[in-house]
Amino acid sequence: MQFIKKIFPIVDWLPQYNSSTFKGDISAGLTVGVMLIPQGMAYAMIAGLPPIYGLYASTIPLIIYALLGTSRQLAVGPVAMVSLLTATGISMLAAGNVSLYIALAISLAFLVGLTQFLLGAFKLGFLVNFLSHPVISGFTSAAALIIGLNQLKHLLGVSLAKGKVHEILISAIEKLPEANMYAIAIGIGGIVVIKLAPKINKNIPGSLAAVVFGILSVYGLGLTEMGVKIVGTVPSGLPSFELPTLSIDILTDLAPIALTIALVSFMESIAVAKAIQSKHRNYKVDANQELIALGASNIVGSMFQSYPVTGGFSRTAVNDQAGARTGLASIISALLIILTLLFLTPLFYYLPNAILASVIMVAVFGLIDFKEAAHLWKSDRQDFFMLLVTFIATLSLGIEEGIGAGVVLSLAMVIYRTTKPHVAILGKVPGTSFYRNVDRFDGLEQREDILVLRFDAQLYFANVNHFKETIESLLVKKGKKLRAVIINGESMNQLDSSGVHALEEILQQFQEQHIELFFASVKGPVRDAMNRSHLIEKIGEHHFFMSIQEAVNYLDTEKRPETEHYVLQVNE
Repeated sequence: MQFIKKIFPIVDWLPQYNSSTFKGDISAGLTVGVMLIPQGMAYAMIAGLPPIYGLYASTIPLIIYALLGTSRQLAVGPVAMVSLLTATGISMLAAGNVSLYIALAISLAFLVGLTQFLLGAFKLGFLVNFLSHPVISGFTSAAALIIGLNQLKHLLGVSLAKGKVHEILISAIEKLPEANMYAIAIGIGGIVVIKLAPKINKNIPGSLAAVVFGILSVYGLGLTEMGVKIVGTVPSGLPSFELPTLSIDILTDLAPIALTIALVSFMESIAVAKAIQSKHRNYKVDANQELIALGASNIVGSMFQSYPVTGGFSRTAVNDQAGARTGLASIISALLIILTLLFLTPLFYYLPNAILASVIMVAVFGLIDFKEAAHLWKSDRQDFFMLLVTFIATLSLGIEEGIGAGVVLSLAMVIYRTTKPHVAILGKVPGTSFYRNVDRFDGLEQREDILVLRFDAQLYFANVNHFKETIESLLVKKGKKLRAVIINGESMNQLDSSGVHALEEILQQFQEQHIELFFASVKGPVRDAMNRSHLIEKIGEHHFFMSIQEAVNYLDTEKRPETEHYVLQVNE
């Protein structure tokens, strides 16, 4: 039974379901469903797809996630980031062929789902750790800017050049005299409605209110005759079951963007799922099961004309605030979209593209993270420049290249930081047996004949030179009175063969200079590596201690008692 609950988390909460829970779920489900109708259509436009595909993506994937997902409030569906990545990945492949473009988007959903499912099945969710927070913040902010600027053509009612941000801006300025003033007025009006509606009443869905405003404006004032572009006929009926188009060529072409979307969308989803879960203590979010759930949602969704989906920030927040308690809220949202597809699509005929552009702009410009950039500038300049480089790379090179640059930069910074880790010189706190960093504490006791240091990293091939150079420079500073070096190993987690060789070289150098080498608080994995390489025998078992003070006491003993009392034998 426990295994079934793990695979199908719905089995865990369904037996305890009651009328009180249902009230919260139906309220949240209807609220998010109403919100999802205009958002789904708008995000499909970002993806370069007809608006109806945004509604298709808001049906089956939601139901599948509700059955398999561990988060009870996560609202799955089309999101701006994934929509933009979809457009970026397939626009060049389709070469203007609309039917091929749609087929590629659906095939991409299948590949994204398969990638996520396999990552979850093989418990590889840790791969998203290669995308650091500053990189994600820089990438998200740049992508939001790109998404927003790509909607200028709908807001202005004119065709703009495709390309990088600066090319879009130049084209917009050049085409400004040709802009449709009615489209601009409706777009700005939509933004005002979206912003004001929640302030008037927090229960009013701003995006839906903007949709109603736009439809009534176009229909009532006959603005189609004034050149305002509208969505037009929206097909009614449910998406048909059809297997995605797959071939070796398609798999090869879509694999890089599928992996990118799989990781980015999962990161967005797991971040918001954990943030919401922290407010609810009655369940836990399992990262690998989330990958399986999102993967299955995309795989099955692709068989019903869906393009890639994931959990969204704004809708999940609304879902939680509206009272969602279980995944049934998502099922209710999906049922509302299904009813819309069956009976309500004719109502969207006069929906202006400018309104969908306003929905997108309000949503994505909120993703531009000025606060994080300001915070990092004050607290961590290295992370700030990582954010800045990713932001500039995404704007200037493109979405895929930007996130690729961010991943490379993240890995490069990890490697750089481990090649030159922090090394602390320790001194004794007067009247105690504690030792602390002399650069951070005043009045510490230091002896001329003993050097105590702490290496705050694993000792491996990438930082052994830094380790040796640091010790050599400290030996010079200490001078000829130095008779012992004590290495505090409490911050050293691993030791590879290069680290062993480095310690052997240091030991030989010390022996030539009549300096003794001691270790204190060495962790089990490091001792194991030393034992396997016979390094403990070379250093001497009686040179390993539980604490720094024990090593100092041993040094100060005229007749040294080489007993097990002093030898570090505990397997930590």
